[in-house]
Amino acid sequence: MKHLLFIFLFVALSLSYLFEVDELLVKHFTFFSNLKSMYVEKYIEASEFFKKHLEHEKKIKELEAQNLELKEYKILYNTVETQLNTLKEFLIHVEIPEVKPQIELVKVLSYVDFNDFTRVWLDKTPQDEKILGLISENFAAGIAVNRNGKSVGLLNGNKDCTYAVFVGEARSPGIVTTAGTGTDELKVKFIPIWSDINIGDEVITSGMDNIFFEGLKVGKVLEVSEQANMKVATIKPYVNALKKKYFYIYNDNYQQEQLIMQSHEKIQ
Repeated sequence: MKHLLFIFLFVALSLSYLFEVDELLVKHFTFFSNLKSMYVEKYIEASEFFKKHLEHEKKIKELEAQNLELKEYKILYNTVETQLNTLKEFLIHVEIPEVKPQIELVKVLSYVDFNDFTRVWLDKTPQDEKILGLISENFAAGIAVNRNGKSVGLLNGNKDCTYAVFVGEARSPGIVTTAGTGTDELKVKFIPIWSDINIGDEVITSGMDNIFFEGLKVGKVLEVSEQANMKVATIKPYVNALKKKYFYIYNDNYQQEQLIMQSHEKIQ
């Protein structure tokens, strides 16, 4: 019993001593605690400062790169501006009649024949015998012709619908025509035999027949074959003209272009 009492008193005195020592440390060594807190705060401030500095340096490099790019654009702009001014000075001394291509929206009235969906009546009164281009969704869709004073649309796939095109990056010339009945594909015939034509090449209007302007998209090449004196490309047109109720008619004012040619001949 005495031993247990002795142990209890010893533990109590030890704990009391430890608490007094802890209070003493807290009371007399707060300086070190404050120093530690100040160090942590300064470290955080320094870290934020270097972070902002690095971000600022990165931003400066980005702005310098953008400035160089803008200088390049300025050089290109000045070059083009000089060329345009030179051309403008040349044109001042040349009399050229004004050319205004006409774009007109026309409606499909009905089929000309119920057994041929590629020929339709259009609600336009033709002014002459000129063949006009039909456009849908910015793609070549066919041609419009004068039939006894009425406009008839000959859509892509019609046997009488033909117009001049370029094929591929080499801009090989050809003529679009039908690929036959029962298919929505087209043929490009009369391509020079030496032309480099590949599957996937894009077909665009050439404007050489004065029906369309140059560059209107027609379709892409699916197949290339060779005949005796020419190549023939099978193409998939971009637009299904048979399903359209409206078209744009393009008129390049060919008569006015003839006046321009006459004007150039007079100058020469």
